[in-house]
Amino acid sequence: MAATTASPANSTQLERDARLINAREHRVRPGEIAVGVIIGRSSEFFDFFVYAIASVLVFPSLIFPYADALTGTLYSFAIFSLAFIARPFGAVLFMWVDRRHGRGVKLTTALFLLGGSTAAIAFLPGYAQVGDVAVVILALLRIGQGFAQGGTWDGLPALLSLNAPPRRRGWFAMVPQLGAPIGMFVASALFAFLLATLKPEDFFDWGWRYPFFVAFVINVVALFARLRLISTPDFQRLFENRELQPSRVLELLREEGRTVILGAFAPLASFALFHLVTVFPLSWAVLKSNEPPLRFLTIELVGAAVGLAAVALSGVIANRVSRRMVLGVSAVLIGVYSLVAPQLLARGPAGEWTYVLVGFALLGIAFGQSSGALNASFSPKHRYTGAGTTATAAWFIGAGFAPLVALLLASNFGLTSVGVYLLSGAVCTLASLGLSRNRPVELT
Repeated sequence: MAATTASPANSTQLERDARLINAREHRVRPGEIAVGVIIGRSSEFFDFFVYAIASVLVFPSLIFPYADALTGTLYSFAIFSLAFIARPFGAVLFMWVDRRHGRGVKLTTALFLLGGSTAAIAFLPGYAQVGDVAVVILALLRIGQGFAQGGTWDGLPALLSLNAPPRRRGWFAMVPQLGAPIGMFVASALFAFLLATLKPEDFFDWGWRYPFFVAFVINVVALFARLRLISTPDFQRLFENRELQPSRVLELLREEGRTVILGAFAPLASFALFHLVTVFPLSWAVLKSNEPPLRFLTIELVGAAVGLAAVALSGVIANRVSRRMVLGVSAVLIGVYSLVAPQLLARGPAGEWTYVLVGFALLGIAFGQSSGALNASFSPKHRYTGAGTTATAAWFIGAGFAPLVALLLASNFGLTSVGVYLLSGAVCTLASLGLSRNRPVELT
């Protein structure tokens, strides 16, 4: 079935307005694409971390006041995981929307659903007001977030990769990953500011709701920035030449399923570490320490800055060696880290600082080169859908249940078991790289 290009009949008003901005331009430079990618990914990760932080600081007592603190946090993390279960279903539906109505319609619908679901959480009633209905509402809104996330793949990272100078592919590969530490830093800073300036009762009454409103506004800005780029002639040309054309997911899995599987497991070391230095240690500190959560949020703010620098550094290193080398060596280092680091969380402030800062440094190096590591292995026919499907699968396998599993393991078997869990991710990355060694991958 031929793809439907965005036309006045099937594009949104925002997309048509964005196209007018580019009416005098015939191409977009990689730097412009990079800015659009960073804005888009930062907005998505801001949404992600706003919810993640609230899952630790707010939802256990607001939604599960009848449970003890540990059980309430586990329940909260279970709802947190629902987004990753819903995301693949959203990806399939939005790929259909992409084929039928164009990616402008798909992206606009997905981001408004994401922003709407996020903003609606700001009005969430507590268990004291509506009982178990509060649990149902939160679960439905979290599913809405995950379903919408399945449609936020816009092909811009692929467009960036295709436009990157051959000798700077490592640098441009890390650009989309900058969104994670940026989103983490802004979300943590906002919650830290609210905790520092509001009384505890005001924070739990209304203060925590403010970041969810901010998320909706950021999504609207990011939407226009992304539509401006996907409406350019260069993007349309790549779309029409089948370089960035959506294909059917079942057809992709039938013809190139092995690449999808290897691509999903290649970044597992970084994806597992992702939640084990962000969401999990915050929950552990809140549950096991008598210190206010503001203290650990401050540690994570510094960690996010370290992670941002490390992501940028990964691009420099990858240009000098190779993406395969960066991913392989970082997986080995994460494996070593997994054997000794988790126990640091029980060693007081010095141990917590060491755990977070070293973890973010390793995460930045690994995560910086984990995006679409095997995307070049896909045929042009399936590159667009393959890249999106691989990313969805990697997040589901490597990160979706990590906070829940890590907290469950740590509370029952000690922090050492968290290290074993992280080690399994490093092993999966090394195995995937080994199995893809003889394939034409984007790692040289």
